[in-house]
Amino acid sequence: MTPSIATVVKLTSAYHWRRIEVAHRFRLAACFAFLAFLAPLTATAATPGRPNIIFILTDDLGYGDLGAFFQNQRQAAKRPDEPAQFTPRLDAMAADGIRLTHHYCPAPVCAPSRASLLLGVHQGHANVRDNQFDKALEDNHTLATVLKQAGYTTAAIGKWGLQGKPTTQPPDWPAHPLKRGFDEYFGYIRHADGHEHYPKEGVHRGAKEVWDNRTEISASLDKCYTADLFTARVKKWIVDHEAAKAAQPFFLYLAFDTPHATCELPTQAYPAGSGLKGGLQWLGKPGQMINTASGKVDSWYHPDYANATWDDDHDAATPEKPWPDVYKRYATSVRRIDDAVGDLLQLLKDLKIDDNTLVVFTSDNGPSIESYFKEPYAPTFFGSYGPFDGIKRDCWEGGLRVPTIVRWPASVPAGRSSALPSSFADWMPTFAAVAGIAAPARSDGVSLLPTLTGTGTQATPRVYIEYFVGGSTPRFAQFEPAHRNRLRRQMQALRIGDYIGVRYNIANQSDNFEIYNAVTDPKEAHDLGHLADFAKLQQQFKDTVLQMRRPGGDVTRPYDGELVPAVTVADAKPGLAWKSFAGPFPWVPQFDAAEPTAQGISAQPDLSGQPSDQALGSLYTGFIDVPVDGKYTFSLTADSGTLLRLHEATVIDADFGHKLGDQASASILLKAGKHLIRLYYAHRSSTAPALRLEWTGPEITKQVVPATAFSHGTW
Repeated sequence: MTPSIATVVKLTSAYHWRRIEVAHRFRLAACFAFLAFLAPLTATAATPGRPNIIFILTDDLGYGDLGAFFQNQRQAAKRPDEPAQFTPRLDAMAADGIRLTHHYCPAPVCAPSRASLLLGVHQGHANVRDNQFDKALEDNHTLATVLKQAGYTTAAIGKWGLQGKPTTQPPDWPAHPLKRGFDEYFGYIRHADGHEHYPKEGVHRGAKEVWDNRTEISASLDKCYTADLFTARVKKWIVDHEAAKAAQPFFLYLAFDTPHATCELPTQAYPAGSGLKGGLQWLGKPGQMINTASGKVDSWYHPDYANATWDDDHDAATPEKPWPDVYKRYATSVRRIDDAVGDLLQLLKDLKIDDNTLVVFTSDNGPSIESYFKEPYAPTFFGSYGPFDGIKRDCWEGGLRVPTIVRWPASVPAGRSSALPSSFADWMPTFAAVAGIAAPARSDGVSLLPTLTGTGTQATPRVYIEYFVGGSTPRFAQFEPAHRNRLRRQMQALRIGDYIGVRYNIANQSDNFEIYNAVTDPKEAHDLGHLADFAKLQQQFKDTVLQMRRPGGDVTRPYDGELVPAVTVADAKPGLAWKSFAGPFPWVPQFDAAEPTAQGISAQPDLSGQPSDQALGSLYTGFIDVPVDGKYTFSLTADSGTLLRLHEATVIDADFGHKLGDQASASILLKAGKHLIRLYYAHRSSTAPALRLEWTGPEITKQVVPATAFSHGTW
């Protein structure tokens, strides 16, 4: 259950929320109206205005690649046969904020991971799954559309890869970032373009396209290394925004395409200084677009690594050898990101917006074995997977757990870490909370604000992953014998408390989960899933994965045809619990923990008698009793937006783009018995409120779900 803003936004005593200040900054009429909904959610003590938000996403950076997560331990061990790399600026960012040490990407490869992030859902609900590169991101709520509604300016800079097939020439993609809530975009639209870090020269993968909104500009990008290019553009964008719209908060999505497999080098050392006057700078001249667009392409090694040596044969009596070239390159690429983040954070300080800018740094998945050089690359050299087993495309912890740092000086106390299991789906509710709005009910996440701020009661996030790919886990000697060469294919992972359940090469739903204690056994060396003491948890894993996801995304899973299990209710009573909320609402919100204006028990969902001239919302919760096993089709008809969940699975999403009077239907396979139901409704039209839930099923012709099918109680 998502905590109310009143619970989660009690931050430092030095700052106090004044609604008149918030209203002044919103400036938009729709946002003034929305504050009426926020009244029961707003605390008397909160942030000093909505923060700017910067989300930095790297490409294939491993949990173990960062000093503060693993490399510093490696360096301290001083083993000549275990080389280490350095990330001093990211370590400083971690010291200034909080490390999330149990944060998971939604899938162990970039496209589905990024799609889930932007949509605020896990892979059991995302439309981009498995290896669907360049597929169009669903036209639905995104991080950008939600924050735009809260009055934010939005921009995406870097790698996209979720655009769909172009509809015209020159290309106009159906899911261009400008069509998914972003006001501005600069970067690589196409997935494969991100595999080359010099777009004009195309050193190893050929020339690529860079788009400035809808204009392709790669011809002007001589000697532009993409990590430099994107950072310089971000700095320019922030400076321009503060000059023109300083009173308006911004959301910036910076998606690096490094250190992905190309491992190309910058042209020169990172420019002296950092921030407003130093570091990377945008010059804006064709042929010299940034201040490192000179020197020799793919040439500069960081001096910490250029002459580094190691004990390659694990024999102290023999001379050490130079690092292989590919690892010098990889470490230089990671260090360039480190420099870029430090440069960006200094810019925020120079502009005096550092205190109230929330910055998140993370990676899209675990480290890779890909190399576009003749020389092979393996993450074993630096231990890029950290204290785990698994890499990119694995559902072991090394493929899924990503290094995550959050810095927000005004509200996030420094020098902390959190082992709360969380995932990318949680960023949409988190950002909505700090922006002062309720997240869409469609989101699978919860706000992490209590964990970040150290204040309030943290709701329990759900961590769920599903993914299919051919091949096997590498045979690295550093991995547990049971993990080496493990055939992947259909995979699943679910976190429940301290335990992670993992399935590889799933044949059917009856396959057992391997169960590991993710806290005490991070390498997943001791499978508990076959033990009698874990039989109940084993069944819970099997039931939960059916109850929280839906078939879709143009992929097929072995468990798609399984019946969703029911629950046992201890004290079932007739009717559904309902809560009513005062609007208006820009979407169907996560009402779950909001303070209602009224509540009670209703025989069934019923809005008759509600006035048409008042914005209102409703949430019905309880159980729906399914008489026999089988396929059930639910239909929702409403004057405004609705969303139906059974257990944690979104069965009907009739919110984004809902048209007056539209009927939405969906089918689901259910076991006989009681199933948790949550029905959300938000009245946004001038007609009388109307909500009708119908079903068909075995021996049931289409009809309104009768009152006898509903109950409430504990389970």
